[in-house]
Amino acid sequence: MRRKLGKYFKMMTKSPVPLTVRIEKRVSFSDVDVMGIVWHGRYAKYFEEGFAKIGRQYGLSYKEFYEAGLRAPIVQMHVDYHLPLTLDELCMIEARLIWNEGARINIEYIVIKENAKVAATGYTVQLFIDAKSQEPLIVTPPLLEKCRKKWINGEYTC
Repeated sequence: MRRKLGKYFKMMTKSPVPLTVRIEKRVSFSDVDVMGIVWHGRYAKYFEEGFAKIGRQYGLSYKEFYEAGLRAPIVQMHVDYHLPLTLDELCMIEARLIWNEGARINIEYIVIKENAKVAATGYTVQLFIDAKSQEPLIVTPPLLEKCRKKWINGEYTC
């Protein structure tokens, strides 16, 4: 199977450009295995850091989910590993929120080594559920609609 270098989701015609954030990170001791390379499971944490920054920057933070009575569990996650990250290496995590019309959040990630080569790529899909009933939402919640309205009106800069 061939590993992808991103672009996991098809872009809809006339959709706005993805909302993008970047985080600079240094690989810590707790992230590596006995060989001194980032343990494969840590990429979920790296992706989470990217999502959290997108949330804070674009009105989709966990706090805002909580206050709106929503939860957004990850229902799909995928990682393609390209090159290892090593202890104390500086890397860049880029997260891109991809436009879609459904009651879901699609985010693509790329982790770039300090030598500018790609370490890993991947994506997550999150669906919304009602916090009290735990039932999935079929209709897009107002919190996401508010984000989309600002996005489509060009109120966000990437």
